[in-house]
Amino acid sequence: MTERRSPGSGPPVGREPSPLSPEERSKMLRAAALRPINVAVLVIGMVMFVTLLAVAGTAWWLAPLTLATYASLTFLAARDPIFQRKVLGRESVPATSPTAVQGRDVSPERRAHRLPRGETRQKVEDALGVYRKVVAAIEDSDDVTRTVLDDAVPRLHAAADRLVDVARGREKAAEVTRDLSRDTDSSTGTARRENLRELEERIRAADAEISGTSQELLDLRAKVVKISLDSENPARTNDLNASLEALNARLEALSELVSPQQDGSGKG
Repeated sequence: MTERRSPGSGPPVGREPSPLSPEERSKMLRAAALRPINVAVLVIGMVMFVTLLAVAGTAWWLAPLTLATYASLTFLAARDPIFQRKVLGRESVPATSPTAVQGRDVSPERRAHRLPRGETRQKVEDALGVYRKVVAAIEDSDDVTRTVLDDAVPRLHAAADRLVDVARGREKAAEVTRDLSRDTDSSTGTARRENLRELEERIRAADAEISGTSQELLDLRAKVVKISLDSENPARTNDLNASLEALNARLEALSELVSPQQDGSGKG
């Protein structure tokens, strides 16, 4: 299976990231613990705890909540491939990979424009329009919000590229499906009919994800606005980051699920 990678999108699809050595794990943990956004959450939370405790005397719950949030952010940052590349200077894809070079040089909008004309391309282009608005909402926000959302923009870029990967894989799978359908009749073997059925299921899964991505990006845009209005609330930032991670995970899984079918498996 061909390896693919987009800017800031983490390890290439179809290949597990190489494990960290004990020294690298320690370095990542220290870097994550001292990351400005994580330290800011810890400091803000403890300041609020001390202030509310002095005023109301009932804010004891805020300290463990702040510590738990700080620990979660540290843990997630230490395991984040994007942050690992920043700290360790890793590069997961060989420089000779033509697809990696293409991914770095071509925007998701230009890649989407190369898709066959039709409903899939239109849905992807609509989703990318929303994606650009989310990025603009972050970049046009105040300094505090941009600091809090430090990792959101590269994750958004990764999601946009993965969305196009899913659409490309979907279109190639649809092409194979059309070829198999022409060759499938009552005398066709069970294996080929099963391949056709699996392809159709994967295409339906890709269609559902592509259709839902625009709405999810609209939800992310609303979350960015809420964060800009309440940037000292770590729960809102955690919610946004969790949504982005879930979106990227689904798109990456679908990209891997659909794209291997481009080789025309089952046609023999």
